[in-house]
Amino acid sequence: MMKQDTKKYRHLKYLMFWPVYLMSFAVLERVFVHDYYHPVHCFIDDLIPFCEYFLIPYCLWFVELLAIQLYTLLYDIDEFKNFIKYLTISFMGTLLIYIIYPTCQEMRVEEYARSNIFTYLVQLIYSVDTNTNVCPSLHVIGAVAVMISTFRAKGLNKPLIRVGIAVLTILISMSTVFLKQHSFVDVICAIPVCLITYMIIYRSYLF
Repeated sequence: MMKQDTKKYRHLKYLMFWPVYLMSFAVLERVFVHDYYHPVHCFIDDLIPFCEYFLIPYCLWFVELLAIQLYTLLYDIDEFKNFIKYLTISFMGTLLIYIIYPTCQEMRVEEYARSNIFTYLVQLIYSVDTNTNVCPSLHVIGAVAVMISTFRAKGLNKPLIRVGIAVLTILISMSTVFLKQHSFVDVICAIPVCLITYMIIYRSYLF
């Protein structure tokens, strides 16, 4: 990090996105609190049961975000830059949406049919994560960002890897609604954010 001002290490400055984003999100969640949040809900939400086992792909979201950054940082700096740019536009743009259109969800489970380590951890997530600022879903946007970057990164263009990351992206998106962290509407609204950001960053076809 001491050499980050040299040309060789200049790309490390892109990592400044994370403290800026995390601080902005914390302020939005804890300081810039609205008097009213619009509840997001649709009939599909009522058809989706709570399933605590989706906590596994839900948490793998954090792992894949770290993994793709480390890989591209080591083996594909250009894609590392594109990935951080993608997150910057999509994540910060989503925070702006939260400010303009504050939303919440009121579907969290209060009584659990089973008592196990997964339900305990879900309760823990509920306790530290507010039910506000939900539409569009940052979890879905981040998962799609990882998938796109994986498809484009050098050395990761293997069919098995592509299928695996695509399946994981779907499972992560599903986890947001099965854990009652998001409405199905939040998942759908994340899609145009992903598409617009992709066109801005890459301006080309995915494959």
